[in-house]
Amino acid sequence: MNDPLLSRRRLLAAAGGGLAGGLAGCAEPRRDSAIEGSTSHEIDRGDVADGSAFTAVYEAIIDSVTQVRVFGVEDPITEGEGRGQGSGFVYDDRHVVTNDHVVARGEEVDLQYINGDWTNTRLVGTDPFSDLAVLEADHVPESASPLAVSTQRPAVGQQVLAIGNPYGLEGSMSSGIVSGVDRTVDAPGRPFSFANVVQTDAAVNPGNSGGPLVDLDGDVVGVVNAGGGENIGFAISAALTDRVVPALIDDGEFEHSYMGIQLATVDRLVAEENDLPEATGIVVTDVLPDGPADGVLQGADRVARRRDEPIPVGGDVIFEMNGEPIPDRHALSTFLALETSPGETLELRLRRNGVETTESMTLGARPTP
Repeated sequence: MNDPLLSRRRLLAAAGGGLAGGLAGCAEPRRDSAIEGSTSHEIDRGDVADGSAFTAVYEAIIDSVTQVRVFGVEDPITEGEGRGQGSGFVYDDRHVVTNDHVVARGEEVDLQYINGDWTNTRLVGTDPFSDLAVLEADHVPESASPLAVSTQRPAVGQQVLAIGNPYGLEGSMSSGIVSGVDRTVDAPGRPFSFANVVQTDAAVNPGNSGGPLVDLDGDVVGVVNAGGGENIGFAISAALTDRVVPALIDDGEFEHSYMGIQLATVDRLVAEENDLPEATGIVVTDVLPDGPADGVLQGADRVARRRDEPIPVGGDVIFEMNGEPIPDRHALSTFLALETSPGETLELRLRRNGVETTESMTLGARPTP
């Protein structure tokens, strides 16, 4: 019996030898568009150009990328029901991964594969804190083999491809590089951030959300969730996807670690106002009542102003967790997201009132937003 994943890898390895080196919130109600089109790749219209190694990746995985259509979405303009759309990809023999924000507001979700097959789904689990969701499909074509989630950390400069359905144009591909890693990105309209985000200059547009960002082996480097502006897009990392998705399949939810603090990165101004030896770590600006840090950590007791900016003064400055350096808020977010679970106890090295000390704190589970 042929292994589809092995066959895909062999195809990509053979093809790749000669290769050198706006907001994409997709559950928005959709009205008639002036842009239409599909790949129509089953129709024989004569000779096809040779393409490139990118073409080989596309052909190897396109059957596993789906269009996600969401029905029963409230239309803010007509105040009636509209529909939204996004992208997804086959994760195993019956599950499809997409974004939480693509499906969260819908009442019914259908999938369409590139070969034209349609299928109904049921929502298995969602996680707003990672913007991931899992659907169980009634039908997965034999040609739609699961995509592998990369086990390697992405490297800045690594070539990647975004495959999905921008503006409903199914089977579209854009290319670029990983232009940043370990980003912390604010969730639009929500009081939290996404951790360990991959940044890319591959074009992503409304409709790409939930689709795969893949490397040249066809492995998923991230799940596209947003485009931040001109030539910049974001994807939930493979590492976080690999933690969250199995839990969504098994339990319908994923519990994220929670400290119950507000914080800021220690920059030069914060370091100077707090008489710190160097500008590194995070300063606790506030401790939330009844949270895990309540009674353990201390927040800032006053605010100074430098260059008309508020500077927290007097809060604990955390620079190490369980022996791992925490130079900024991005490192803290990534550490909590990838290395910890609720109920675990952390050893925190910090500076309090100019003195280095150690505190222990048991993590809680992040409350529902």
